[in-house]
Amino acid sequence: GIATGLAWTAAGGDLLFIESVMVPGKGELHLTGQLGEVMKESAQAALSYARSFCGDSDIPGDFFTKHDTHIHVPAGSIPKDGPSAGITIATALVSVLTRRPVNRRLAMSGEITLRGDVLPIGGLKEKVLAAKAAGVKTLVLPKLNKRDLAEVPKELKSGIKFHFVEHMRDVLKLALLPARP
Repeated sequence: GIATGLAWTAAGGDLLFIESVMVPGKGELHLTGQLGEVMKESAQAALSYARSFCGDSDIPGDFFTKHDTHIHVPAGSIPKDGPSAGITIATALVSVLTRRPVNRRLAMSGEITLRGDVLPIGGLKEKVLAAKAAGVKTLVLPKLNKRDLAEVPKELKSGIKFHFVEHMRDVLKLALLPARP
């Protein structure tokens, strides 16, 4: 479960890689990678969404009591915080649960509610710039940010396909590839 997110930083935008794994354990959540309080809350909300997602799938109801969840955001000592990684974390978790890889040519940004609604983000221009610089061709963003795209110069938007979503099920349809045999 590795998903690519977009982050706003004081120096502009950046890509954010979210890794997740589930291992036999006692149902604990482990968060690593210099996460601030807001990112920790996003991870909790994403995990709750992933747990509710399991209710609609063939994953056993006691799965989470028998497995620990580890979410890691690499990038060394760079502090990471802000309300826009929820959909990326939830995508990484659902990827692990369903054994479906995430499309590596796609990046996303958006916060998540416990019901799976996708909330708007800030720093759209900087995030599009980061995606463009990294060669990302597809972005998944909150529908409520569609109007903000008018503020992004045409040259930054060219060559990028934008998908505006309202719910995690829309994110997962775009982000998850078929399960590997």
